[in-house]
Amino acid sequence: MNIPADLLYSKEHTWVRQEGVDMRIGMTDFAQDELGDIVFVELPEVGSQIEWNEAFGSVESVKAVSELYAPISGTVVEVNEQLVDNSGDLNKFPYDQAWMIVIEPSDDAELDELLSAEQYRAHVAE
Repeated sequence: MNIPADLLYSKEHTWVRQEGVDMRIGMTDFAQDELGDIVFVELPEVGSQIEWNEAFGSVESVKAVSELYAPISGTVVEVNEQLVDNSGDLNKFPYDQAWMIVIEPSDDAELDELLSAEQYRAHVAE
C-alpha cells in the first residue's frame, strides 16, 4: 500500500497536498484498492463550497458507490475534469494525475485534524 510521507490524510481515506495557499485533494491508494475497479466519479463544480467531513462527491466501483468526504472546508477552485472520462485512473494513479479537486481552505485549523502518513498507516491497519 502506497502512503506518501509528504501528504496529510483523513480517516475517510482522502489525502491533502498543500500547494501554496491551496489544497489539492484526492482519494488514497488504500481506498481505491478496497473499492476495486472504479467506473464513475462525481465531483463538485468550481466555485462550490465544501464543508469539513461532509460529502463533496462520490465514486462508483464494480462493488459499490462511496461518498467522498471533505478533509477540510473551502471553495473549489479547480476540478480534475479528466476523471469524468478516465475514472479508472484512480486505480492506477491515486496520488498523481487522479487528484480530484483543489480548494482554497476557509479554516486552516482543520488541517490539525488530519493524519500524518505514519498515523494514517496505523489507522488503516486497525
